Amino acid sequence: MKKVGRVILTVVLILAIIIALGYFGVKKLWKNILTAPMAPENYVAEVTTGGEVEAKYMAAGSCQAGYFEAEYAENADIKKIEVWYPKELETSGGKYPVVLFVNGTGVAASRYEPVFEHLASWGFIAVGNEDPSTWEGKKADATLAWLLAANEDETSIFYHRVDTENIGITGHSQGGVGVFNAINETEHKGLYKCAVSLSPTQEDIAAALKMPYDPAKTTIPVMILAGAPDDVISLEGLDDMVKKISADVVSARRSNTDHGKMLYSGDGYVTAWFMWQLRGDEAAAAAFLGESAEILHNSNWQDVMIRFSNR
Repeated sequence: MKKVGRVILTVVLILAIIIALGYFGVKKLWKNILTAPMAPENYVAEVTTGGEVEAKYMAAGSCQAGYFEAEYAENADIKKIEVWYPKELETSGGKYPVVLFVNGTGVAASRYEPVFEHLASWGFIAVGNEDPSTWEGKKADATLAWLLAANEDETSIFYHRVDTENIGITGHSQGGVGVFNAINETEHKGLYKCAVSLSPTQEDIAAALKMPYDPAKTTIPVMILAGAPDDVISLEGLDDMVKKISADVVSARRSNTDHGKMLYSGDGYVTAWFMWQLRGDEAAAAAFLGESAEILHNSNWQDVMIRFSNR
């Protein structure tokens, strides 16, 4: 009996070890999934471009990127504020335009750092957080409020360095929904000058998921980009959205690009959009203006719609 008891005990111990290894293995795997980078480190060299303007602004700019982070105790979802900025800001005395990022579902800013660094290299203060659920735009608004406060704080690196007249916003997926809610529904909605929504969840799907938004309220220039042939917004959904927007609007789908890759694959034109709208760069505007607008003739892009009221 003692021998049988020892065998049973050994079997139980072995099973316990197997279960423990499995638990910690799954836990580690899940952690890796939740923290894995969502944008390749060198995506600016890997993404195919189809025009001179797109290629110019997909490449890194001339500014070295600096980084700053601050804990944010007021909201557990935000966790911390992360800012990538032109390092020259520390000594130049100048003011810099801002691009605020609204995260996709579960995709914290720390998971797509190269996208922030890219905009910083072009002279933008690029601001994000760790918020995993962003559709309301409220925590993006709180993040902007933090930056505005830093702009008035004599002890901050950003003291009088924020160009409050030139603030843009972008977001991907659920964050694309958050973009519309941030510019249309939040306390600081009047401060945004332009927006980019990347693969926003289609309106009817978002409504079913209890993430409502209303593009018809949009009053600032907005660019909406999605992947093709399949994304979380269909061509019909994109067309319907554009019809509702009375403000200046550009929309397009990037050919043979899935939903996840739209986080960074459109960066040539995203950067060009912000360079034009927030820095007055007319070379960047060539991507979007007139019958010769580059995006209209770029084979990487399809279903392009452009509507400007005064152009």
